Amino acid sequence: EEGPALSEHERIIQEIIVLNRDIEDPEVSKKIDRIEYLTRRIFQQVEQNPGKKQQIDKFMNYYLPNTLKILRAYAQFEAQEIQGENIAAAMRDIEEIMDKLVAGYEKQLDRLFADEAVDISTDITVLEGMLAKDGFTGEEDFKLK
Repeated sequence: EEGPALSEHERIIQEIIVLNRDIEDPEVSKKIDRIEYLTRRIFQQVEQNPGKKQQIDKFMNYYLPNTLKILRAYAQFEAQEIQGENIAAAMRDIEEIMDKLVAGYEKQLDRLFADEAVDISTDITVLEGMLAKDGFTGEEDFKLK
């Protein structure tokens, strides 16, 4: 099961890289770099923690394919020698949604760390409790008498 999933991940990353190479607009390209980085990190998290695979179902089946679709369209529109109002408007729409996509990808990655954050929070609470119980809190405990 690992093999095909991994190659699918690599195929997606490769397509993002190729599309980014084809797209000339520096602002859009910078945002694609960020999307590529976040996508890689999301895939790494799921590869290291296969139990999190279902957490990225919507990302894999909706957000990622649609991101690729609009980036393909942008590259195609940009390549047109004559850009009429329809192409220009579509390109502006794509440029405007890029920030929202980046924010969405960042949230997706952050959510993959939710369990670890809760675990650490719990560990800290227990640690604080033990320190208090054993009298290791407050500065006066550490002063030399």
